[in-house]
Amino acid sequence: MADTEKFMFASDYQEGAHPNIMKRLMETNMVSTDGYGVDGFCASAKDRIRKACGCPEAEVEFLVGGTQTNATVIDALLKPYQGVISADCGHINVHEAGAIEFGGHKVLSLPAEFGKLSAKQVGDCLEAYASDGNRDHMVMPGMVYLSQPTEYGTLYSLEELKQIHNICRYYRVPLYVDGARLSYALASPENDVTLEDLASLADVFYIGGTKCGALFGEAVVIPDPGLIPHFFTIIKQHGALLAKGRLLGIQFDELFRDDLYFHIGDSADRFALKIQDALKNAGIPLLFESPTNQVFFICPDEKIEEISKAAEYAFMEKYDERHTVLRFATSWATTEEKVDKLCEALQELS
Repeated sequence: MADTEKFMFASDYQEGAHPNIMKRLMETNMVSTDGYGVDGFCASAKDRIRKACGCPEAEVEFLVGGTQTNATVIDALLKPYQGVISADCGHINVHEAGAIEFGGHKVLSLPAEFGKLSAKQVGDCLEAYASDGNRDHMVMPGMVYLSQPTEYGTLYSLEELKQIHNICRYYRVPLYVDGARLSYALASPENDVTLEDLASLADVFYIGGTKCGALFGEAVVIPDPGLIPHFFTIIKQHGALLAKGRLLGIQFDELFRDDLYFHIGDSADRFALKIQDALKNAGIPLLFESPTNQVFFICPDEKIEEISKAAEYAFMEKYDERHTVLRFATSWATTEEKVDKLCEALQELS
């Protein structure tokens, strides 16, 4: 591979923020407001989110990051003796450094297929506990955690979510959806799940900002505002309440102005498909085809050094003794010029 400029494709949060957000932050920089999210910017952002979700009564709260959000929400929903059902590849089970266990709750992992759990798996897990004569000596599954898109960039269909929702209702456990990359799901041509669908099927979900155009921040949506009493106080208790909360409100107010959030992932998804085609043309097989902004491929170990000369990538896992699963991720900020140059560099590997 010839010497070339090295491009950053390791993750989808390597840039700052969408220009609209930066402009608005500068315009409002010297405006004095109340703290902790009790300000006009946050109120406006919450109204925009409620409208987009078709859920005018929903409680909306802003937190800073994804791990913090997951740990806070899961701890708030679970009783001390309960755990949370998750895919074995789920973010809370693999890449959050045991944050859920640190909070006193076990992650009850189930084997995923392409990053997803099935309604049958969830139902079998809940039924196994309910019918176990020794259940009082065991961790009780108290909620279900999914992510949309999944950790592998795949998508739950509306029918799949409905089936899992129905299982959760039957066993009376809440369904929580991690939306760290939700904008890339909403932008995918293969997606048939809307924000309104999430609001009707999930007990709690969050709208990702950090990976979707914001400097930082996630918006937690609780369609039934009485589900978690004193959630604001619980956020504070977890050290998750930002004093300058207006910084979060301003960002989400911009993301949900003129439907920006629904389209900010369009180019990222399109460019990811282009990279997948380039990898296949170079004879490098995909782990599977992803419909969103993450590209997972099975790289021969002898080619890793050459790829690293062209682009930053993320290490995922060993595939076998001679191959490694790597990931490229595009983002709202990825340019077509950089994608084309990456594709040219990959072609040299064929």
